[in-house]
Amino acid sequence: MTEQTEQTEQQTFSIARYPETLAVVRLAPGAEIPEWAESSSIFSITATAAETSLVCAGRSVPKKARHQKPLTAFCVDGALDLSAVGILVRLLTPLAEAEIPVFTLSTFDTDWVLVPTGMADRAEEAWRRSGHTVAPAVPV
Repeated sequence: MTEQTEQTEQQTFSIARYPETLAVVRLAPGAEIPEWAESSSIFSITATAAETSLVCAGRSVPKKARHQKPLTAFCVDGALDLSAVGILVRLLTPLAEAEIPVFTLSTFDTDWVLVPTGMADRAEEAWRRSGHTVAPAVPV
């Protein structure tokens, strides 16, 4: 085991919980971004040859759209080192042990974990038991 891996395994994180309800929406490959796709604490468009996925505010997603909601977003406070090893393992292991499904996203600076809103409090508890801190997100 490398020194960096050992440090990451012992590292705890400050995690911010965002208040709005989010949705993950599946669109056809190459789809235009619909007008109803509203921005929120995180707004993400991921396109592959097989699909286009959106993470957006859940309030305006049409019922007929293929989607999963309600979801609550958590993110690691502060910028993470892109060369660090094992960050998602440290974040996701407590949730897997608590049988909480996740949808993850990464930005240049940090990692985001979306969980079903009905399990958000359990996710907080699981992280706290693992030594992480969780607090409401501070508006930017």
